[in-house]
Amino acid sequence: MRSVLGKVLLGLAGFLITAALLVAWYVPGQMKKTPLDVDSKTRLSGQAAALPTGGSSPVKALSHTVANGELSDGDVIVFDTFTCLVKDDGTVEDCTDDGEAGSALITASTDTFATDRRTAEAVNDPKYVSANSTHEGLVNKWPFDVKKETYPYWDGLLGRSIDATFDGEEEIEGLNTYRFVTNVQDEKAEIASGVDGTYSTAKTLWIDPVTGSIIKQDEKQVRKTEDGTTVLDLDFGFTDETVAANVESAKESGGKLGLLSTAPWVLGLLGLLALGLGGFLASRGRAAEEPVYVDETAPVGDEAYQDSTEQFFDEAEGETRASRREAQE
Repeated sequence: MRSVLGKVLLGLAGFLITAALLVAWYVPGQMKKTPLDVDSKTRLSGQAAALPTGGSSPVKALSHTVANGELSDGDVIVFDTFTCLVKDDGTVEDCTDDGEAGSALITASTDTFATDRRTAEAVNDPKYVSANSTHEGLVNKWPFDVKKETYPYWDGLLGRSIDATFDGEEEIEGLNTYRFVTNVQDEKAEIASGVDGTYSTAKTLWIDPVTGSIIKQDEKQVRKTEDGTTVLDLDFGFTDETVAANVESAKESGGKLGLLSTAPWVLGLLGLLALGLGGFLASRGRAAEEPVYVDETAPVGDEAYQDSTEQFFDEAEGETRASRREAQE
């Protein structure tokens, strides 16, 4: 019985140790990927001054990002994004296609891009995107296991990446984040369709260091015509509701990924315990099953324990008679 149980434990030990190695080396590479079912809406709010009135008014923005499952694969994910910025005057829920003067619409745009599911960097391969959809650097998230260093970050208005510099750590609703900042001052750009001018932006992004997701974002943006006229002065950021949802999602995903760091140790320890106990029981079982040597020439049964009392008295009586004869002679 001990031998059988020992063999079972040895088999279990092999399974646990193999599982520990898989969780440590293979599983993280499969789990630390951008999921293919992304369908997210990010909402922003703030203040903006825009032509033709030039007066400051409340604004809101919607960024809807959806993964294109047909074009995505195991290594690359393709996104379609729609972004709309409108005056928050109560007449528009999310966006409007009314581009006439005086409407609530300020800007609206679409974008298609592909990124590496592990590194989050842009992928410019005609297999995924057309030649006029090229991007560079990070686009909509940071990589998993974010480092405290400068990353290239895509700026759609400039059509190139800019530096996103690490600026410290900050806790948001119980979640530790890495803060990054970007800064562009009076760069020449096409500030609107067919309109050249200068573009300035100061953006702060709070990133979950485990998943690389953007938790919070604030931006101050100014667009001017070539003669210096301000056509847009925008100061906005993620709404409180969006930040709260991002924090909750990051905590849930981070918890799952956190198991990957502890699971190999737990499985490995259990495997070693099973190995030690299994080896002990198996060796004891073999010892118990070994044959015992029996000396067949040795007396056994009643022969080994005969009563010698009668023999003793017979010998004693014989000695007494011999002594009497000697005395008579």
